[in-house]
Amino acid sequence: MSLLKVSNLVSYIGLFTILHGVDMEIQPGEAVAILGRNGAGKTTFLRSVMGLVKTRSGSIEYNGKSLVGMPTHKISKTGIGYCPEDYGVFDELSIEENLILAKHKNDGATADRIAYVLDLFPDLKKAFKRPARTLSGGQRQMLSVGRSLVNNPPLILIDEPSKGLAPVVIEKMSLALKEIAKLSTILLVEQNFHMALIVTDRYYIIDEGRTVHNGFMKDLEKDEALQHKHLGL
Repeated sequence: MSLLKVSNLVSYIGLFTILHGVDMEIQPGEAVAILGRNGAGKTTFLRSVMGLVKTRSGSIEYNGKSLVGMPTHKISKTGIGYCPEDYGVFDELSIEENLILAKHKNDGATADRIAYVLDLFPDLKKAFKRPARTLSGGQRQMLSVGRSLVNNPPLILIDEPSKGLAPVVIEKMSLALKEIAKLSTILLVEQNFHMALIVTDRYYIIDEGRTVHNGFMKDLEKDEALQHKHLGL
């Protein structure tokens, strides 16, 4: 059974339909990229899965159970972590408080998971007591990803983790996500093709709110015509 299966998804924001028919199927243990030009509907897709955008029709199934109409906090507790493109951290709280607030349970396994996050991102360990507002963009992104890991979710949705980051930080983040992919299934929205190549093995391309292509990243890397047509590379 697929971990996540989306069929003919149509979603809207206000009066505007953004997704016109997205199909996607993710298996446990995969790392999959969602690619496409700006405005194609990639972020809206992730937000639809998390219940943050209204679905007009189609289906979203996680572990065989429908997520359509379920409140976001309950979707999170089914085992889906979410790292939004705008970080999603609390600026006035410390790194420690941000991680504690993300917890679903106060047990030893969660404490071990927070320790794992700090080992994965040493910058967070060094600045553990500092308010999030004092962090650099790269550190804030690390904290955002770290928050999504606290509850050991089987599936993590990550939205453009390279956005606004320096090349050296992007490289560090790519390697960290590669490590995370050993433990959790990753669905990654990313404009940085190099990062997507490092982290993911398979891809879906969304164009004008529809799934238009899918396959393996190793094949897309060689297909310059397809890159140019749908990604503008």
